[in-house]
Amino acid sequence: MKNYYRIILGAKSMYADKCYNDTFIGADFDINWDLSKVLHENWREFNKEQIPLWLSKHPGKSKVAAGLACGFTWTVSKGILKGDIVLCPNGSGSYYVGEVISDYEFIKGGILPHRRRVKWYPNTIDRSLMSDALKNSTGSIGTVSTITKYAEEIEKLLSGNVPSTILSTDSNIESVSEFALEKHLEDFLVKNWNQTELGKELDIYQEDGELVGQQYPSDTGPIDILAISKDKKTLLVVELKKGRVSDTVVGQIQRYMGYVKDELAEPNQVVKGIIIGSEDDNKIRRALSVTVNIEFYRYQVSFKLFKSNNQ
Repeated sequence: MKNYYRIILGAKSMYADKCYNDTFIGADFDINWDLSKVLHENWREFNKEQIPLWLSKHPGKSKVAAGLACGFTWTVSKGILKGDIVLCPNGSGSYYVGEVISDYEFIKGGILPHRRRVKWYPNTIDRSLMSDALKNSTGSIGTVSTITKYAEEIEKLLSGNVPSTILSTDSNIESVSEFALEKHLEDFLVKNWNQTELGKELDIYQEDGELVGQQYPSDTGPIDILAISKDKKTLLVVELKKGRVSDTVVGQIQRYMGYVKDELAEPNQVVKGIIIGSEDDNKIRRALSVTVNIEFYRYQVSFKLFKSNNQ
């Protein structure tokens, strides 16, 4: 089974056209050494070896930054397999689409030196034709995002057929309408973070002025929001319920917190979690009553209609 990925080729897709013309994708992250002999099958082993090396060459950087750099580099270099499909924004509202056709190669001194050869398709995909769910996934922050669950929609778009809107095919979704609303809530929360209660004491994680805490990648899936306290002593995992059954949400945030604790947190940092949902959920409250450092927040949406006087 082939997988589908969204890859950003340089800051603001600055290298997209060159990659398209020269038939490759690649990654940099200031890792300027050949990885041919250290690309383990398991990304954890790769990170275990490469993160200390990356940190030694980038004093002052955090384990979060190192995890992003090494994790994304491994995915582009090894995790993506021959035959997988990549979508790359071209900076003009469309995506180049192609099939990966080679193993890893290192081009010393070249842009995006950790490369894979790609056979680009003649057709591009217009972002405006995508469903909201696919737009959110392809628009997520970070160099790489996995979009395999939208394979059917992507193939239809490539063939010129605009698919009907698909809200979710996840069997763990209890409320489709709540799922759709909270997909937009995440973006709203990120854009208005400083006006929320959470924004008073925490910031969404950034590196070099770039927001990296939305849809932060982990080995159990992307974390909705990763934040850090203003005193740098607390890492916070924020998970939106998105209409899912309560047990699924609680289990997921615990896995995310375990990942952050084991892979990202510094020795002096604690890891906490917050679940955000639209309604008071007794099942979640029961589960959280015997867990540590996880809270439940409820949001409220206000919507009003006003009759126009211009009649």
